[in-house]
Amino acid sequence: MSIVTCDMAMSVDGYVAGPDQSLEAPLGVGVEQSLHRWMFDDAVTNAAELEAITAAGAYVMGRNMFGPGRGGWDLDWTGWWGPEPPYHGPVFVLTHHERADLPMQGGTTFHFVTGGVGEAVSRAREAAGGKDVAVAGGASTVNQCLAAGVIDELRLHVAPVLLGRGERLFEGVARTELTPVSARHTPFVTHLTYTVGEG
Repeated sequence: MSIVTCDMAMSVDGYVAGPDQSLEAPLGVGVEQSLHRWMFDDAVTNAAELEAITAAGAYVMGRNMFGPGRGGWDLDWTGWWGPEPPYHGPVFVLTHHERADLPMQGGTTFHFVTGGVGEAVSRAREAAGGKDVAVAGGASTVNQCLAAGVIDELRLHVAPVLLGRGERLFEGVARTELTPVSARHTPFVTHLTYTVGEG
């Protein structure tokens, strides 16, 4: 049976992005290396977790994860990933501004959803063809999905750093029971997996 998963790299103090985000530093100055070093410098050791991140049949993400804009669309912007994004499937982007579907190389198509997280997850489930749906981020989208109770499995990848400020996971999320499934430590990260239930 398909489920809704969520993988988030975060600091020990709960931040998934730091301050001073910009086009040149999408996660904040110096944060990419701090939070995602395990993905790039130790990919072999973390291969199972990396494979799981892109194993879903469809994805949901917030507009901030897709790009830096906030108002009307810059139609020349096609995401942070270049011509072939890593998703290789349908991605439903939450936004307040309508935009036509955006097919990319490698099988990724971005669909822009103005009806909120419920609509995005529903459309992603339908498009996933029986596979899991992954909530890809960022913090605001994950928090909305947790508050709405649509995430079944939460996978946290905790980097050994304190950021102190930025965009924080779990803001605005009410008491929620988490059942531990697994924990694994590697040199640059601790992987924690929980099933999510209502508290």
